[in-house]
Amino acid sequence: MTGPHKAIFLDRDGVLNNETGEYVWQAAQFVVSPGVPGALARLKAAGYHLIVVTNQAGIAKGLYTGADVQARHAQLQAACGDVLDALYFSDNHPSVSESIFRKPDSGMLEKAVARFTLDPAQCWIVGDRVRDMQAGARLGVRGILVGHTEIGAHTPYAVDLAAATDMILGDVARTL
Repeated sequence: MTGPHKAIFLDRDGVLNNETGEYVWQAAQFVVSPGVPGALARLKAAGYHLIVVTNQAGIAKGLYTGADVQARHAQLQAACGDVLDALYFSDNHPSVSESIFRKPDSGMLEKAVARFTLDPAQCWIVGDRVRDMQAGARLGVRGILVGHTEIGAHTPYAVDLAAATDMILGDVARTL
């Protein structure tokens, strides 16, 4: 396939795995949320690249390491049938260091756009924070807010990734 491609950008904690209110870096606390493997399989079957974009400020705070994050990402891939195309994380926190890769900035998304030749207008971001929506908006990527943590003005809302997938695939069906 040539030309611009489409992708789903996925926040991790609160979208792909259960949000605990704490930093999730140990295997025992990392629980893939119900419905996530099936939703990802449906999106992949619809031709989307699946790209995780997650802030991991606990690294900058010295709570865990990049290797811990990579181990959780391997755990996520294994639980989801290895369907994720890329997993990016920002190890920065504003109290320690600034970075264009930390959401609400769009550096992680921009890396994926370049790597996979993505058309932002054909992409979505699914996250549980307004900062996820802001990162997508910087590139013209539509967003869906999930979970119960924050409600953004004029942002589509879904209870979880499975419901967001229904919205995305329903939107695609309406535009074909």
